[in-house]
Amino acid sequence: MHWFRYTCLILLILWVGLLKAGQGLDFSKIGAFLKSNYGTEAYERGVQWQQLLDKYQTQPKQSQLKAVNDFFNQLTFADDIYVWEQEDYWATPVEFIGRGAGDCEDYTLAKYFSLVEMGFPADKLRLMYVKAVEFNQHHMVLTYYPKKGAEPLVLDNIDPKIKPAGQRKDLIPIYSFNADYLWLAKARGGGKMVGGSERLSLWQDILTRQSEYLVPEGSAQQDKQP
Repeated sequence: MHWFRYTCLILLILWVGLLKAGQGLDFSKIGAFLKSNYGTEAYERGVQWQQLLDKYQTQPKQSQLKAVNDFFNQLTFADDIYVWEQEDYWATPVEFIGRGAGDCEDYTLAKYFSLVEMGFPADKLRLMYVKAVEFNQHHMVLTYYPKKGAEPLVLDNIDPKIKPAGQRKDLIPIYSFNADYLWLAKARGGGKMVGGSERLSLWQDILTRQSEYLVPEGSAQQDKQP
């Protein structure tokens, strides 16, 4: 794996690990950032994101998965070179919403982040690198395991319909990860665990830059309106 992609992977694992500790999003800061840096339309997308999280907070898991998948799949697909003028850049969900465009990693991260915010256990979610057969290139999707050992459901921007992994013959698993572990894919939806995120503590200083939009631990949630 290219060193830059590995660095981004480390940052992502640490960041969602912090979310798992119970810190929620501070939509007051997010709204101010979106309006200041991306304008009114981006701010409105941020409001819609928060409204979705609030509306579906207590809904059945299938409804939550579909709502989050559909919301982010509305955003425009575009390669990093056009959005960020870089060959490979992993946007935070706030940046993705701000620009309104991104690539497969951005869709996947935003969906993961949103579901964790809604209370999904991290051990039931994995971000999975696959080979997209039709396009003959690497791709990222989000997988959800309803229970341990179950066939995962795939949330994707190529095929917007949530399907069991076994029905996605167009995807070949390579490896997956979540806030705790990395897996090498041995079979569709499964894999061999190869490492834990505790080995990545040296990247905590990078995590600090990403944590500014989380409510400080022990603080009350700020106003609902961004």
